[in-house]
Amino acid sequence: MIERQIIPELLDSMSYFPVLGLVGPRQVGKTTLAKYVSDKVGKESIYIDLENPRDIVKLSDPNLFFELNEDKCVILDEIQRQPELFAILRSMVDRNRIPGRFLILGSASPELIRDSSESLAGRIAYEELAPFNLTEIISTGELNHHWVSGGFPNAYLAPSNKLRKKWLQNFIKTYIERDLPMLGLKIDPSVIRKLWTMTAHLHGNLLNLEALGKSLSLSAPTIKRYLSFLEEAFLIRQLHPFSINIKKRLVKSPKIYVRDSGILHNLLGIDDFESLTGNPIIGHSWEGYAIEQIYQLVHHDYDLFFYRTTQGAECDLVLVKSGIPQYGIEIKYTSTPKLTKGNRIAFEDLNTKKNFVITPNSDDYLITEDIRACSIQTFLGKYLN
Repeated sequence: MIERQIIPELLDSMSYFPVLGLVGPRQVGKTTLAKYVSDKVGKESIYIDLENPRDIVKLSDPNLFFELNEDKCVILDEIQRQPELFAILRSMVDRNRIPGRFLILGSASPELIRDSSESLAGRIAYEELAPFNLTEIISTGELNHHWVSGGFPNAYLAPSNKLRKKWLQNFIKTYIERDLPMLGLKIDPSVIRKLWTMTAHLHGNLLNLEALGKSLSLSAPTIKRYLSFLEEAFLIRQLHPFSINIKKRLVKSPKIYVRDSGILHNLLGIDDFESLTGNPIIGHSWEGYAIEQIYQLVHHDYDLFFYRTTQGAECDLVLVKSGIPQYGIEIKYTSTPKLTKGNRIAFEDLNTKKNFVITPNSDDYLITEDIRACSIQTFLGKYLN
């Protein structure tokens, strides 16, 4: 098993909260990790798969089942299939508040799992499990493979490009035809496939809801709702612009990304690194990949934005804490990075003390006194804190 960096945080939460919610997309490794951490807390565990009819029968009387297993850690997988259980979990916790009593797994955000936040407020800690981060696999693989394949275990560890391609195609098909409708997105699967594919083509660009809606013969509010749904299912990201109190006209539209680079490349028909290097998407693909690696490490501590003005000042990523920009980051697919005038103006506007140009493999050096160039591995391992 590849050691996941989230494990210490999960164990810390389980030592205090009666319920731990582990959320993330399907096939990201939640079940494997849940069984691993439940063993680590020194309690016997019981695993219930809410998609398995034999396990569902065990919960025909959930109150009795939970009472009989009060001393164990009960793992409930795919909790979004039975949201009515949340009220029962609350009752069980209030009757006997024991840390690490329940570990619930879901393939959607807490906001998309009905009633979870309200029913278990004050009793649950939520953690998001993302696909493999570069820092987790750097000793067993290399950057280009991770970038092309993405971080889903079955894609990253596939023994061949052909099998990786087949797995990703099946993953996308299953999400479109089964998982998203089950979560509540009940529309024609062909519309979702077209929207997801168009999102891939827009990866790293400003979102234009009207243009996207026109292409799909849907209204802008409808497109916005569908995209929010895909975001809550951990499939895409909308990165919003950072606004500061200066007399400049700021871009107001978000930028849109497909979160996992392997899914992005599959939607675009890119099968290997050679075909990626010849594709015009490569710069935006690298930008989204780097943003996702950074997000996985800092989303508890920083809010993520981009910065752009209509006059041309631009910064790909801004890490903000308590409303104050801390990091200004420009992401470039090159080994010899050069800053534009717009980049320099953006750093000045933001007044960030930590400014970086992140590339796949450049040396670590200062471009100016307050702007450093380095590789993504160096930034994640040395400068991100």
